Amino acid sequence: MTRTTAVPPENPLALEEQVCFALAVASRSVIALYRPVLEPLGLTHPQYLVMLALWEHGSVSVRDLSEMLQLDPATLSPLLKRLEAAGYVTRERNPHDERALAVELTPEGRALRRKALKVPPAVVERLGMDISELKELQPRLTRVIEAATRPPA
Repeated sequence: MTRTTAVPPENPLALEEQVCFALAVASRSVIALYRPVLEPLGLTHPQYLVMLALWEHGSVSVRDLSEMLQLDPATLSPLLKRLEAAGYVTRERNPHDERALAVELTPEGRALRRKALKVPPAVVERLGMDISELKELQPRLTRVIEAATRPPA
């Protein structure tokens, strides 16, 4: 039985060899593609992510939304305040648990979903990549996220 070993890079600290660099640049670049597509909707990319979660799940607690988006509540709170000021969401205390804050879409927030349906195809077109490539990439990135957020053994 022959074991194969990876050949180490000549320079393990070379910038182009770093996964973190590739992920950071890819993230910034893709998010930048969203900016002009989301602008007519009056949304920033982080606000768009909040709206995606609400369009999918309906009314949710801030705690659950924080977990879904992997954002701490201190980061999420100003996003929700801006979405509330824009008339897209309401935030109300849960009558059964005063500590819990529920976020719910307004009729305007629900109506915005129809306009947002144009966002994914517009971004795919701007990327100029085949949709099958992007569909392959998503589960791989999800595995990277899971590996990076898994507690140390």
